[in-house]
Amino acid sequence: MSRSLRRDLYAVLAAALLVTVAVLVGRHIQHTRHTLFVGWPPLLATWEPHLGPGTPAALLVGAAVVAYGPAVAARPRWGRLLAAVWAAGTAWTVSLALVDGWHKGIAEQLTTRSEYLRSVHRFPDIPAALRDFTAHILIDAPDNWPAHVAGHPPGATLSFVLLDRIGLGGGGWAGTVCIVLGATAAPAVLVAVRALATEELARRAAPFLVLAPAAVWMGTSADAYFAAVAAWSVALLALAVTGRSLAPAAASGLLFGLTCYLSYGLTLIALVGAAVLLLCRARVRERPLALCTLFLGGLAVVPAAFTLAGFDWWEAYRLLVTRYHQGAGGVRPYGYWVWANLACTVLVTGPATVAGLRRTGALLLRGGGGKAGGCGAARLALLVVAALLALLVADLSGMSKAETERIWLPFALWLLPCCAFLPHPRAWLTAQALLALLLNHLLRTGW
Repeated sequence: MSRSLRRDLYAVLAAALLVTVAVLVGRHIQHTRHTLFVGWPPLLATWEPHLGPGTPAALLVGAAVVAYGPAVAARPRWGRLLAAVWAAGTAWTVSLALVDGWHKGIAEQLTTRSEYLRSVHRFPDIPAALRDFTAHILIDAPDNWPAHVAGHPPGATLSFVLLDRIGLGGGGWAGTVCIVLGATAAPAVLVAVRALATEELARRAAPFLVLAPAAVWMGTSADAYFAAVAAWSVALLALAVTGRSLAPAAASGLLFGLTCYLSYGLTLIALVGAAVLLLCRARVRERPLALCTLFLGGLAVVPAAFTLAGFDWWEAYRLLVTRYHQGAGGVRPYGYWVWANLACTVLVTGPATVAGLRRTGALLLRGGGGKAGGCGAARLALLVVAALLALLVADLSGMSKAETERIWLPFALWLLPCCAFLPHPRAWLTAQALLALLLNHLLRTGW
């Protein structure tokens, strides 16, 4: 066994110890103080070993990606690879969701009392609902919004209102749309990695983006949809600063503006976007005015539309902070969650990502190395570090105490490409698949 592989395994063991301590300490706090408000700390889940109709499909998809994923990712034309990643990722997510059955796993996930669909009927007049949105954020406000509606800008709920308006109402359609759109986040990350680093690294990362344990929470969660919008905003920015045309910058700005009106916390995806500009600063300096004009023009569209409709983003965020401390967020102990959230991230991204992050750090410490492709590897490493920084800022903010296995999906997806640095990909993919299968079959996740 090589020294590098031993260090990878040490990193994985340390991460496993972190998760174990988070479970044991969390159970003690919950049983003695009842302040965590989660059933199986650090995850919002309950211990419930079970099988379901999705079990055979999940085993089949997982085995197929482990056996053939690395070889298949190396062969097809780029467009076909992206389509294959989306299809395989969708199959993996759907099969895991169906372990709980169609109703519990997909159709009912977005219909619980905390979720968006409970408030769709309150938007018969969309402009009026937006003008009145902030009046219902606080817990003591009349007819206050459910937790997830109050906790996000109205773009999140409005997405499901519009789905209902076009005839795709109800939990089944909402869950399906979130899964299908959420699965496009993986191709978006690969597009950015190819543009900023190398195509070889993107191809090596592809099977890991398909088989991520994050799929347990990507199906079914609105955060999967948010993750896709945020990922494409970064991917289009990468295409704009590395390609011949700056046109994708306008689309990138448009999607980043939408991202900010889907989730307050996702404004931190700007750190990943900033890393894109930093990595391509020479190209940015060639046409800075045109790039900024297109990006900022696109960025202004969604905020302008919501502001003209009467919604004040800053006021809503201020009220959300108050609402957060009125509820469980004000009781959950920061001293536990500030590190237990990281244990959640280990479970979402898997042991391969832990080993990949160790190699990322080693690569940056030695200056990127001198091998061919080393520059691309260093650029990928910096992109991953930017995502990790965004996640850590979210953690330290104190506004992410629990449920980060869902809330941080948009950041976690950008950590997965570091798995491209790993040798023996099939062994690591096996570990990823086993973790996802164990989580989904031993726990009943929900929010």
